[in-house]
Amino acid sequence: MTLFFRMKHVRILHLLLLFVFVHACFAQADFAPYFYDNGPYSYNGNLALFSLSEDTAVGTQIYRLNGTDPEGQEVRYGLSFDPGSKEYFRVDPKSGNITLVEKLDREKQDSIDVLVSITDGQSKVVERVTIFVMDANDEKPEFQNMPAIIDVLETTESGSSIYKVEAVDRDTGSGGSVTYYLQSAQSTLFAIDRHSGVLRIKSGEMLDYEKAKTHFVIVIAKDGGGSFNGKEQFMSSSATLTINVIDAQDTLPSFIGTPYFGYVYEISVPGSEIFTVEARDGDVGNPNPIRYSFDDGDDGVFSINKTSGCITLLTLPIYLKREIFNIKVRASEVSPEGRLMDYEVTTVVIRVVDLNNNPPTFYGENGPQSTFELTMYEHPPEGEILRGLKITVNDSDQGANAKFNLRLIGPGRMLRVVPQTVLNEAQVTILVEDSAAMDYEKYHFLTYKLLAVEIDTPEKFSATADIVIHLLDTNDNAPKFSSDYYIARIPENSPGGSNVVTVTAFDPDSGPWGEVKYSIYGSGAELFLIKPDSGIIYTQPWASLDAEVRSKYNFYVKAEDTEGKYSLAEVFVTVLDLNDHSPAFYDNFLEKTMVIGTPVKIEAVDDDAEVPNNVIEYAIMKAEPENNIFDINADTGEIMLKSYIKSMAIIQNITKKRDCTWSLVVQARDRGHPSLTTTAVVKIDITEATQLKGGPLGSFLMQNRNKPLQILGMLAGIISLMIIVTVLISTATFMRNKKSNRILPNRRVKRRPKTQHTWLFKNPLKRPETNEQKFKVKEEEREPEVIVENVNHNNNAGRILRRWPPPPPPCAPPPPFCLPVERQWVVPTVSATVAPKPLKKAVVTRQDSVNKALVSELKMKLEQKRKSGH
Repeated sequence: MTLFFRMKHVRILHLLLLFVFVHACFAQADFAPYFYDNGPYSYNGNLALFSLSEDTAVGTQIYRLNGTDPEGQEVRYGLSFDPGSKEYFRVDPKSGNITLVEKLDREKQDSIDVLVSITDGQSKVVERVTIFVMDANDEKPEFQNMPAIIDVLETTESGSSIYKVEAVDRDTGSGGSVTYYLQSAQSTLFAIDRHSGVLRIKSGEMLDYEKAKTHFVIVIAKDGGGSFNGKEQFMSSSATLTINVIDAQDTLPSFIGTPYFGYVYEISVPGSEIFTVEARDGDVGNPNPIRYSFDDGDDGVFSINKTSGCITLLTLPIYLKREIFNIKVRASEVSPEGRLMDYEVTTVVIRVVDLNNNPPTFYGENGPQSTFELTMYEHPPEGEILRGLKITVNDSDQGANAKFNLRLIGPGRMLRVVPQTVLNEAQVTILVEDSAAMDYEKYHFLTYKLLAVEIDTPEKFSATADIVIHLLDTNDNAPKFSSDYYIARIPENSPGGSNVVTVTAFDPDSGPWGEVKYSIYGSGAELFLIKPDSGIIYTQPWASLDAEVRSKYNFYVKAEDTEGKYSLAEVFVTVLDLNDHSPAFYDNFLEKTMVIGTPVKIEAVDDDAEVPNNVIEYAIMKAEPENNIFDINADTGEIMLKSYIKSMAIIQNITKKRDCTWSLVVQARDRGHPSLTTTAVVKIDITEATQLKGGPLGSFLMQNRNKPLQILGMLAGIISLMIIVTVLISTATFMRNKKSNRILPNRRVKRRPKTQHTWLFKNPLKRPETNEQKFKVKEEEREPEVIVENVNHNNNAGRILRRWPPPPPPCAPPPPFCLPVERQWVVPTVSATVAPKPLKKAVVTRQDSVNKALVSELKMKLEQKRKSGH
């Protein structure tokens, strides 16, 4: 066993020694690094068979050199070019990333030789590789024989080839193929073969020198398209081919400026030039001379110059048998040998015309006449002929020289002339166009100009004649008032026969037809008369106007001429009210009862009809026994106490009497001019409203004393509530006693002494009042409030705070005693007190009778307060 372990240890030792030996051998040897060969379609390795498109952008990472070292050493990469070559790439030594640094152009260089290297620091491996530059469609086709100018004979047959266009694109593949097109191919006479570039004349088309001497054909060369920067791109070029058309003798002569018209005048003499024709050879590129001759229609009275084409007269105009000559003229080409060739024929119209040497002329019954007069009645029927006018117009020239227009020039469009166009001679007729406008009241006579003006002659000869029409009057107008209505005013005290208003109507007719008579009628006309000639309207002698009885009248007035034509107007008469009624009271002695805080009203009426005569103002003239206690509303007649009088005590202090009856003299004055007045004596008994004591319940009863159902409802609610409360208390007491099983004794009820009053409280901390403070009313020293309902609903507040109970009048019994718990309803004789003064209001110090009364009342109440306190 021991031997086995020893042999095993020996073997392990031998293996270790062998490994160290081998490692030492390898450590002494250094193997070179090498590139990975990943094939032609890989983007990392040694750049073998790598290709790159020429449109790759500068700065693009195009490849990564990739290799290794057998010993695992870190490798570095290098990249170099042959001397004199452009360095297109740059490599990062560590990562092996190759970046494009120069723009590629396949058309200039389609492959690039590069030396790539890899080193581990001791050994370096260098390899030469070729990078192929792939084509991109970045080149336009380039014309080889364009632009160009060619000459083509105009007789070249349709479909013939006239030129071959050549263009070359340096790109490869479809980007290098070229096709040809014509710009605006539909509108040109030419066509081009897309592939060969042969230019032809379109089938069915011919060149024509006389229509177009030059043609400009734009040829477009377009490649087949290809990729560029990742997009499909087509590129094209254009060039212009100028085609000059060569003229050929294939066109007839043509006359210039046709149609031709010539004129022979009555003053022309033999040899006079009538007209000159002109023709030219249609082959303008190489024209032949022209020879002229007559074919027909000259009748031997005209001749033509063979070379110039001038037509002349051979005889006097009086021997011409026709007015119009249609002469056929031939223009023939003459060859260089003098032979007549192609020709063209045209017509020359020669007219024998009369000279315009006679103007139009107007004639009457006795020869030429320039003025025509007529007398007629106004407003003749429309369309009527003015037969009293016998006018003839004539022009002794012939043809167009004797053609002229007629028109009337004058006021409006009352008349119309017939005919309006005349040739040589015509009878002139004047018609009525607007009968209403022929008004004697506007025109006593009408003056028109009859004008004759030639139409087609350059001289425009003319003639005029005056037409004067005297109009006679007819009764064609009714009288017309100066206004559709008249407004008049007359005082009510005006005596009978007084003028009211004057109406005016005018009849524009003359003589008796213009005389106007006036009359009135209507339901309101019985008190008025009118003077038939002057239109003065006045009252009946017995009429007595009274605005209080009737203040408005209206009736109609009629204006009529001698033949019964008339018009109407309306008259409105207002009777002006005078202040002739004094205000009147219903009774000169009035008795009123006034509750303090509530005014009493007096009323007077004024029988006048209008304001301000019937508007009444009221004023108090005198009051006894005291004059400064009442105010009166001047508009309504409401009499009220001064605002500071709130109770009977104040009134009694002012008058020093217990009697509260006043006598007032009240005046009612109207606002008329002059103003009228009347007076009445008003006896006023002043009293206070009776009120119920009892707090809110009493106030509620007083407020709803006229609503018994509400009072009964409230009382029923109170009783029901009391019953429910009693039941609840009894139940609670019963349950408590039952639980305790004992009977509680009855409680003793103590009554307060009768001398105590519920509304008086003394403050033990309050300082005694000084003599000055006894008559001051301060908000800080408030007494218990007693709510008194204002049963009279006067202008005072609905709820009044009283600082102390009001003093009873001397004749009233003292108020009954009431317990603190139970309050009795008492009807006081005084229903209100002085209202509390506002905060921070100064004490009244005036020494008039009103202030004295207030101070007296305060003193009396303070004394009562002290007595009740003691």
